[in-house]
Amino acid sequence: MSEKLAIFPLTGAILYPGLSLPLHIFEQRYRALVSDALVRDRRIAMIQPQRPAERAPLFEIGCIGHIGDVEALEDGRYNIVLQGEARYRIMRELDVTTQYRQVEAELIADEHDAWLSSVERAGFEREARRFADRQGYSVDWESVARLDDTTLINGVSQIVPFDPAAKQALLEADDIRVRCELLVQLMQFFGRRDGDEEIITLQ
Repeated sequence: MSEKLAIFPLTGAILYPGLSLPLHIFEQRYRALVSDALVRDRRIAMIQPQRPAERAPLFEIGCIGHIGDVEALEDGRYNIVLQGEARYRIMRELDVTTQYRQVEAELIADEHDAWLSSVERAGFEREARRFADRQGYSVDWESVARLDDTTLINGVSQIVPFDPAAKQALLEADDIRVRCELLVQLMQFFGRRDGDEEIITLQ
């Protein structure tokens, strides 16, 4: 079953089901998007463009967010927090008269109770510690240990400082175990340094 979705194309802004994403809305077309969403169903579909250009082609998979917290500023801007609901796959872009783009899409049924084996979980946490140490991040590992597998893997995938292509690959992973394996590979790749050179990227 397909759905009509109003989209917000934004490079580097990745959302996962069950997680939140704060956004500052200042462009006129996206003010209109938020305004319309608030009187409709409070849903906005996040998606990455394939390149930073006006009406650039879109990646195929994004995530629908439900507007939770919202602050309407006097000058028309918004501060909102999106709560991730479901991933979706674009079927086609629609010809519309709105300032913002809209698509026809099908929802992706993700497993909500997916889990990792103890070996996979331990391997991931070990690599995450190495990556955090290399990058100089301070992490509350006791809190990390209390997270369920899905929240942990999706949460790290959403915030980790990889390039847009890598973050899109994580979003498109078929399930939590595939995403975990890819995340470990990417942490190893992006964490490599040669002396004082900048961190390697996939671009």
